[in-house]
Amino acid sequence: MKRWWIYQKERFPLLAHGPLIAAFSACGVAFSSLLRGAPAPEWPMFLTAFGVCLLMFLQLRIADEFKDADDDARWRPYRPVPRGLVKLRELRVIFILGAVIQTGLVLALDVRLLWVLVIAWSYLALMSVEFFRRDWLKKRPVVYLVSHMGIMPLVDFLATACEWLPRGSAPPTGLGWFLAASFFNGIVIEIGRKLRQPADEEEGVETYSRLWGKSGGAAVWLAALIATGISAGIAAKQIGFLMPVIASLGLIFAIAVFGNFLYQRGAWSGKKLETISALWTLTLYLTLGLVPLALK
Repeated sequence: MKRWWIYQKERFPLLAHGPLIAAFSACGVAFSSLLRGAPAPEWPMFLTAFGVCLLMFLQLRIADEFKDADDDARWRPYRPVPRGLVKLRELRVIFILGAVIQTGLVLALDVRLLWVLVIAWSYLALMSVEFFRRDWLKKRPVVYLVSHMGIMPLVDFLATACEWLPRGSAPPTGLGWFLAASFFNGIVIEIGRKLRQPADEEEGVETYSRLWGKSGGAAVWLAALIATGISAGIAAKQIGFLMPVIASLGLIFAIAVFGNFLYQRGAWSGKKLETISALWTLTLYLTLGLVPLALK
């Protein structure tokens, strides 16, 4: 059991990911309810959304372990799989067990949720094989980034479906801007975790600071923050919560701009920009979901 605790601490830290995924999933349920002017969601909706989303992101991590196995063995032997802490066949069992639990959760809430889950699984499967164009995608990092971030709105759509589908409704009009915010926020997280100072770059590890340079990578990160903020603002307007969302995200964006300045000067590591990305994410999903629901 100790080695699995070490694995999650290194590759899927629950203390860090848990609150973000909880906010992410709860926001989907709450926003759907607010958008439709429906009664407050029931607790099984929140529980199902959280359980399915948490396991989906764990499955994404496990899929990466398989996809990157050769590169990890060559360039990152310190990671759990290449150093022998856990084996790929064991991770396969965890992946399948997660799928069984997800199936049980959605069936307990509403059998119709299963088709939404299958769509998300299908996209995850395509990601795992790099859409059968691994070499082509590797040469086109922007296309690679965009294609892999497609999973974010799909998982968020699944979270919203935990509210509207059991209540016999269709996807609410206006949901697209919320899903767009999830897509762009996925880019914020992905780029934010792959910005490094030159001294922190590792051979064989692809980062956006190496690909586009420090300034270029940080500029795209800030642009993704702006795109997320615009999408979130339009989504928030539809539920009558525009100003609180703009004020909250505006504050985090100001911190991001200041952090970028320090990063460019070499005073901040890329890890601190990753922390800002996490803070931005938590603020985004709280102000679009649980906070307006609580104040309703």
